Amino acid sequence: MLNLLYFASLREQLSTAQEQLEQEQNITNISTLKQMLAKRGGIWKATFEGSDIPLLVSINQQMADDHSNIKDGDEIAFFPPVTGG
Repeated sequence: MLNLLYFASLREQLSTAQEQLEQEQNITNISTLKQMLAKRGGIWKATFEGSDIPLLVSINQQMADDHSNIKDGDEIAFFPPVTGG
């Protein structure tokens, strides 16, 4: 089971703060997870496939990238880039 967390504007866009997904064999890294989420269509596709704004991601509270491997039991958090002024 993967525990997915969505923070800041993503939480509002996707209308969810977290969800749990069964770990599927073909979901081995962040890139394949994003592809699976994009297949939901609509705002999910726009967020995980078509966005010009890169998403930040962490696995078990450690920064990760699209090539980072994931395994059953991981906590994966998605959040927009931090901006400040």
